Amino acid sequence: RSKGQAGPPDEETMMDNPRPEKVALVDEVRGRLEGSDASLLTEYRGLKVAELARLRHELGKVGGEYKVYKNTLVRFAANDLGLDELVGLLKGPTGIAFVNGDAAVVAKVLREFAKTSPALVVKGGVLGASTLSAAQAGALADLPSRDVLLARIAGGLAAPMRQLAGLLQALPRNLAY
Repeated sequence: RSKGQAGPPDEETMMDNPRPEKVALVDEVRGRLEGSDASLLTEYRGLKVAELARLRHELGKVGGEYKVYKNTLVRFAANDLGLDELVGLLKGPTGIAFVNGDAAVVAKVLREFAKTSPALVVKGGVLGASTLSAAQAGALADLPSRDVLLARIAGGLAAPMRQLAGLLQALPRNLAY
């Protein structure tokens, strides 16, 4: 680029001479991606400020936090973490729902919000070290909550123990008869 050329800087220029604020933001995004149980990317084009505030409030109730960063900065953080598939999702206005807790509950909140505000579109995300497509993120919303899954596992483990207890009680009872 020539010195007098107008327009936004390209990624190479930003990497050669990054401003401290941008480096701090990339570090923040990297830390949030690493520290979150999951991160779901959405496109929010067409949402009003009041709708975004309502979304942030709803997500906050279930352990989620909705943030908007420049795609270029998120791209740098994703590349640093080796999340190359995530880079392809960073097109258009992108907001990230960071999940601390049950990712299925946050995915459900996003899906319910999208029913009333169709401008919100879930593009995909990250769960642990795996990248999720939009369909997989939607399937995450179909899962029961963590508490329900744990209750089902506990019930499944308790059933054989109840049968064993019944059989052990039956032996002395049958002997008495």
